Amino acid sequence: MPEAPVPGAPAAEAPTTEADQPAASPRRVGLALLLGLLVLLGAGALKVSARLDAEEELREVTASVAVPSVRVILPRPVEPRPLALPGRLQAWAEAPVYARTNGFVARRLADIGDRVQAGQVLALIDTPDLDQQLAAAEAAVGTARAQRDLAARTAQRWNELSARNVVSQQATDERRGDLAARTAQLSQAEAEVNRLRALTGFKQVTAPFDGVVTSRAIDVGGLIVSGSTSTPPLFTVTDMSHLRLYVRVPQAYTGSIRQGMKAEFTVPEYPDRSFTAELTRTADAVDAQSGAMLVQFTVDNPDGALKPGGYAQVRLELPPQASAAPQLRVPASALIFRASGTSIAVVDGEGRVTVKPVRIARDLGAVLDIASGLEPGDRVIDSPSDAIRSGDQVRPAEVQG
Repeated sequence: MPEAPVPGAPAAEAPTTEADQPAASPRRVGLALLLGLLVLLGAGALKVSARLDAEEELREVTASVAVPSVRVILPRPVEPRPLALPGRLQAWAEAPVYARTNGFVARRLADIGDRVQAGQVLALIDTPDLDQQLAAAEAAVGTARAQRDLAARTAQRWNELSARNVVSQQATDERRGDLAARTAQLSQAEAEVNRLRALTGFKQVTAPFDGVVTSRAIDVGGLIVSGSTSTPPLFTVTDMSHLRLYVRVPQAYTGSIRQGMKAEFTVPEYPDRSFTAELTRTADAVDAQSGAMLVQFTVDNPDGALKPGGYAQVRLELPPQASAAPQLRVPASALIFRASGTSIAVVDGEGRVTVKPVRIARDLGAVLDIASGLEPGDRVIDSPSDAIRSGDQVRPAEVQG
């Protein structure tokens, strides 16, 4: 039996069913559809934007591939650098001393390494044959003089007789002629004596100037034969107070050679010591075989440290030519060879190419010195394409000094 409701208590709520819920409003449905449409439109926009970005990136990549990338270098100014060349030292004066008379070496008074003065006796030669020839010549002079005196007295008598018409004029002229012949014979005999006396003066072998004996080819008792230069000289005297330094300068550097310029050099025996030389003479001609010009430097050698005939490594500080423009140095790989001549491609700040004709001053192998055609601020393309032309667009990859 059901309980009776308590008076004053709230009535219990009746349970609800699906049939009792209210229907969705059309406004809410519209908002939901709009929201879904917006989501779909946003997703489509994102997809279209991604595709457009991909197409733009593809165009940029295509454009970048179409513009070649090049390596750019900056030409360096050519600074004066010392020129190192080999040189050869020679004595200021060197004289081979030969014999002027035949004989045997009686005494030898000098040897190699001796310092000698001008006129100092180096050796004495015994000349027995010459002595006998001189004695015979002096006797011949006496005979010729006696004959001349007799002819003179005879001619004088005949002149007196001819003046009195005692003898014929023909006979008188014959006596005068005989006197002239005898006088000539006396002069000839005296000349022979003077010649032999001069040869006897060569018994003493003397030094021609102050210097050092650098060779000796005789000894006491040796046979001396004069008049032959095929045999070694008796002595060789060398003046080493000054030396000549000969250097062959390549033709490319001859324009910088100036009279009086200085040079420094070293020799193998003194690797830590430097010597100074002054240019005094040039050949003023380029040798066709070596392609170089011979120049002569003068070296003071007061202590005798330098030796004639020695090798030297010469260092020349060549000044730039007064008429020459500043030169720029670029690698040889930057050159472009065409029918119009050699040229170099440069690029400006906007990546546009200009091909400039250039003139090469010196080819140093890996690098070149450019005399004209380039400016100090130009950016040079290294290893350019053979098809590159002025006006092409390029993309500089890097700049090197």
